[in-house]
Amino acid sequence: MIKITLPDGSQREYPGPVTVAEVAASIGSGLAKAALAGKVPAEGGEGFKVVDTSYTLHADSPLSIVTAKDADGLEVIRHSTAHLLAYAVKELFPDAQVTIGPVIENGFFYDFSYKRPFTPEDLVAIEKRMAELAAKDEPVVRRVLPRDEAVAYFKGMGEHYKAEIIASIPSNEDVSLYREGGFEDLCRGPHVPSTGKLKFFKLMKVAGAYWRGDHRNEMLQRIYGTAWATKDELQQYLTMLEEAEKRDHRKLGRELDLFHIDDHAPGVVFWHPKGWTVWQEVEQYMRRVYRDNGYQEVKGPQLLDKTLWEKTGHWDKYRENMFTTESEKRDYALKPMNCPGHILIFKQGIKSYRDLPLRYGEFGQCHRNEPTGGLHGIMRVRGFTQDDGHIFCTEDMILPECTAYTTLLQKVYRDFGFDNIIYKVATRPEKRIGSDESWDKAEHALMESLRASGCEFEIAPGDGAFYGPKIEYTLKDAIGRQWQCGTMQVDFSMPERLDAEYVGEDGARHRPVMLHRAIVGSLERFIGILIEQHSGALPTWLAPVQVAVLNITDSQADYARKVAKTLQNQGLRVDLDLRNEKITYKIREHSLQKLPFIVVVGDKEMAAGAVAVRARGNKDLGVMSLDAFSQKIAEDIQNKS
Repeated sequence: MIKITLPDGSQREYPGPVTVAEVAASIGSGLAKAALAGKVPAEGGEGFKVVDTSYTLHADSPLSIVTAKDADGLEVIRHSTAHLLAYAVKELFPDAQVTIGPVIENGFFYDFSYKRPFTPEDLVAIEKRMAELAAKDEPVVRRVLPRDEAVAYFKGMGEHYKAEIIASIPSNEDVSLYREGGFEDLCRGPHVPSTGKLKFFKLMKVAGAYWRGDHRNEMLQRIYGTAWATKDELQQYLTMLEEAEKRDHRKLGRELDLFHIDDHAPGVVFWHPKGWTVWQEVEQYMRRVYRDNGYQEVKGPQLLDKTLWEKTGHWDKYRENMFTTESEKRDYALKPMNCPGHILIFKQGIKSYRDLPLRYGEFGQCHRNEPTGGLHGIMRVRGFTQDDGHIFCTEDMILPECTAYTTLLQKVYRDFGFDNIIYKVATRPEKRIGSDESWDKAEHALMESLRASGCEFEIAPGDGAFYGPKIEYTLKDAIGRQWQCGTMQVDFSMPERLDAEYVGEDGARHRPVMLHRAIVGSLERFIGILIEQHSGALPTWLAPVQVAVLNITDSQADYARKVAKTLQNQGLRVDLDLRNEKITYKIREHSLQKLPFIVVVGDKEMAAGAVAVRARGNKDLGVMSLDAFSQKIAEDIQNKS
């Protein structure tokens, strides 16, 4: 007898080997119909793996039935839909060669080699054919071949890319293939039991992609798609994409005259006056955060000798992403991060345990040689500035420092308009340095700090850095997208590598623990997120122009100047518009710039020493005294509303 233990702790016995599908059927017809895969212990006893419903259990085992309601089920749906895409392409374009088709965030893609570019009309036809193939509800069947036999099989079909992929697998290994109807593809799996499980998908776009990501290889065509468990989820995602397109920071950056990217400096931002005003507001806000929370602001050099990066390990790990130069037979690199520089500052002079915790903060400009294809407006650039901070402390200080940091981060995010934060603790990877005792203490401190701050969190097993665990803080924006911005990392390694130490209470030398932390991360990326979060309509305290003063006729010009000057003297950012244009035209033009307030002055307002106020969104707030308006806008700024 074989005993299968289900997630609720109940057990079922079977007379012999049993498949996942058979277990699901024995529980009920509804579950049998909904089953997409199973989840069983992985080889070696660590963790679990997702398997096909045809997978056979030969001994006692725990088992979870995976359905479309599970995250693993959605992953299986998307992976299977990528194969359905390749199936449809081969039916419509038999000469196309298939390459790879992985799952990505919110969907999948598949790369093809074909003699001509795919057109939008082709995508419509492919998607239609996918729906037809799914409606056939053809079984998806797995088989295993020796590597060399699989190479010969795909070469015989003229699928040279697949043959090349398989040939890179060790010769003593078998490979698995999945067949649905007339299409068979290389894949580790798992897949849905039949194509009828794939119902809610849409093809999104075609882009170029080099074979194996190497620009020296052939340019392939990458078809992107999305797939979901329900029709409602698919529609919600498509609606979100439409809204995201309206909020695109690149489009709004042009319309609001904030910044531009130029081919003369790819991946680096040219900030216009209005955009730089937003930048300064963010930076000065974060500078006050430093000042009010015990950070000493420092500034490290841009260019550092290669030997420093060799000591830290960055040269081996990140060399290809570093900009380098040479002078007087010495090699240098533009810094890709700020942490080594902060250790060099820490090492100047003898540090005592009484100096700890020592908190350094820097608006450090960094450079990383990102591939051109990965650049994206100001969200992903080659030159960026971080609100970077490092805390040097003892192991006993990790918990209180992390607790205080999370509380601080929450306030900062609220001020910028983000209330929904996702917390994740990434724990020790298999390959790591440091003792288990220090890892235990660091992981415990990170988790306890989140509990102390009232935060529910997820565990990401094995996702920590080799030198220590970390907390990842992810923002959820107004349309449901997630942006990982903040981080808190515990580092035992770099102080050791760069020989940082302090004198303990016992008079002996000790290594400090280094906490790497950033709240907004890259200022460029964070400003891009802010623009999209607020659809360009930044709150009053961040808006590059907070109020425009408009006159109706020339007779109010002097009064309009006086109003503008009064507001400017109160520290407001004011645009004075005295153009000889119709007032409706001027109001519309400034409204398109998404200004928080527009004040209009005519003869009545001038006579009363007042202003007519319009708030963003075409809201008429009526006529009020200049003092009353000043008080209102000051409250908006104070409350960051």
